[in-house]
Amino acid sequence: MVVDLNADLGEGCGNDEALLQLVSSANIACGFHAGDAQTMQQCVRGALKYGVAIGAHPGFPDRENFGRTAMQLPPETVYAQVVYQLGALAAITRAEGGNMVHVKPHGMLYNQAATNAVLADAIARAVQAVDPALRLVGLAGSELIRAGERLGLQTRQEVFADRRYQNNGTLVPRTQPDAMIESDELAVDQTLSMIQQQKVLSREGVWVPVKADTVCLHGDGEHALTFARRLRRAFVEQDIQISAG
Repeated sequence: MVVDLNADLGEGCGNDEALLQLVSSANIACGFHAGDAQTMQQCVRGALKYGVAIGAHPGFPDRENFGRTAMQLPPETVYAQVVYQLGALAAITRAEGGNMVHVKPHGMLYNQAATNAVLADAIARAVQAVDPALRLVGLAGSELIRAGERLGLQTRQEVFADRRYQNNGTLVPRTQPDAMIESDELAVDQTLSMIQQQKVLSREGVWVPVKADTVCLHGDGEHALTFARRLRRAFVEQDIQISAG
């Protein structure tokens, strides 16, 4: 069994170098919600050093709130903003001798695109316009995945190790106190269930079907690296290989 393990980088959390040694894919912030040209360059160089797949992590223009503010922007505005961000990281990656291989929206852009078909379509069209060979990463079973599939893009369905799920397969909003799983043991158990059994237990106690092509590791948690290493050990024990594919 093979699964991709990804982490969001270039967001100022200080764990980038260590996380790059634990994951198979990196989602690099492109300057709208976090990051800048130099940070992108450093992340790209690190990813190339450790053989990690490079991806863009575009977000809403919301540095003040780390891209977590809900925005109702016209689809063509979102399209242009995503193209802009992908272009920036693609140019830096090429200049360093690498290739950008995937795109994963950030924060509220990601969450809104999970249920908003119009927004999802704008993002997918932007990815296709920049490079139709790029993989589009989205929440498992989401509108973003469906939009990518409609346009013929390669998609990667994503699950979250340390986030709680709702009955409809979406994530519990971060504004709610039980959005995060604080126990490493519970987070590992949830991840293994999603990979091996293709289902996740919602906070309401309902088993929800999911497809786990890639697992997100959050690098901004208090024990991010400790948990990342524990999850990797669990994968080894369960004979689960880590690869960007």
